[in-house]
Amino acid sequence: MTKKNSLNRRDFFTTSAVVGAVGAIGAGAVLASCGSGKEPLVPVKSLVGAYIPNLVDVAADGRLLKAGVIGCGGRGSGAVQNFLDAVPTNVQIVCLGDLFQDRIDDCRNGLKNKYKVEVPDNMCFTGFDNYKKVLASGVDLVIIATPPAFRPIHFEAAVEAGKHVFMEKPLCVDPAGARSIFASAKKAESQGLCVVTGTQRHHQRSYVESFKQIQSGLIGEIVSGNVYWNQSMLWYRERKKEWTDMEFMVRDWVNWKWLSGDHIVEQHVHNLDVFNWFIGKKPIKAVGFGAKQRRLSGDQFDMFDVDFEYEGGVHLHSMCRQIDGCANNVSERIVGTKGTWDSNKMEIKDHQGNLLWKFDAEKEKADFKQTNPYVLEHVDFVNHIRSNTPINQAEETAISCLTAIMGRESAYSGAVVTWDEITNSSLSTLPSTLEIGPVDMSKMVLPVPGKGKEPKKA
Repeated sequence: MTKKNSLNRRDFFTTSAVVGAVGAIGAGAVLASCGSGKEPLVPVKSLVGAYIPNLVDVAADGRLLKAGVIGCGGRGSGAVQNFLDAVPTNVQIVCLGDLFQDRIDDCRNGLKNKYKVEVPDNMCFTGFDNYKKVLASGVDLVIIATPPAFRPIHFEAAVEAGKHVFMEKPLCVDPAGARSIFASAKKAESQGLCVVTGTQRHHQRSYVESFKQIQSGLIGEIVSGNVYWNQSMLWYRERKKEWTDMEFMVRDWVNWKWLSGDHIVEQHVHNLDVFNWFIGKKPIKAVGFGAKQRRLSGDQFDMFDVDFEYEGGVHLHSMCRQIDGCANNVSERIVGTKGTWDSNKMEIKDHQGNLLWKFDAEKEKADFKQTNPYVLEHVDFVNHIRSNTPINQAEETAISCLTAIMGRESAYSGAVVTWDEITNSSLSTLPSTLEIGPVDMSKMVLPVPGKGKEPKKA
């Protein structure tokens, strides 16, 4: 039976029954809330059916696994190194694929210098069809870390080829891509494949323990939340004369909305995903705004502010920004009827400011050698493969991606966007032709919401 991270898709779209989560967690996990004179905890949601990963230091030994990498840029090169740190025995990196040879060369050098792993020339593939050659090379699993626009295509092909998949977030940048992910996830489930996504907070012990505490009822019913990813500007590429339009945009992908989905989708999806995960629901509508003030290339905003509404009148305030010289904050805060959880401190307080629970980071360091969630997600991935117990995170992560897309489209247009509208939208931002060459970049324009004030008539 396939295990999913958190609730199954039917439960995710509805409110599930409340049953005894405290028993599932264990009394020792709840601190001051169980003291004398405190009212008993009422679980928010059952942990039965929720996926709680077994976060051991390294993957168990087992059969030989041959891995390929599709997308060898910074995240792909990092992900394959995280994979090797997670799986010290019986694995081989047999092939690499990327649109550009220099990205493959950088990845190969990193593998050779740090891990003494050498990938031969004839197992390195370039061009837009590199993923097909990687999938046909005899691998058991693939690490997909291409620019997000291409992930639905690559995921579909990997599932069709019967490969286990680790796939970076976001999984899609538009509603058409999200529907593709949903369909491929269903097929992967039917084939018993393992699919883990790069929402590493699901494999971070402090977040997993926080999730358990909140589901136990320690903060009561969730009534609101705040999520932030405010940081300095990311990187950009200055165009070289020899680059075509397509090569320039793909090399500068993080600044182009058709490639990255804009930073609310590409980066802030982490924070939105945490709230969706903890509340076990998806938003019903969004209204937001944003602007471009400082970004030096591309057609994206560099700030978003969105109000997401969930059923029951729950509101989530979402804020993200990529501008130098401003106050930074990457965190989540969830408010309940009895208390508040703050990811900055990984603690829960009641509304009088009394500490109810705090994650013990020092104990984690004492008890475990591996505390990096980017490694632990690969430990869990391989343990599921080797134990023949499938896991599938694709649907849940696609829902969080659609949440971010809904907020983006509201900010771009200035309109309220509902969940039904975004899921039924025909919007696809992928160019009709993918090849290194010219692109009509006149269509890559910055969105302007609403309309200007009409001049008064004399």
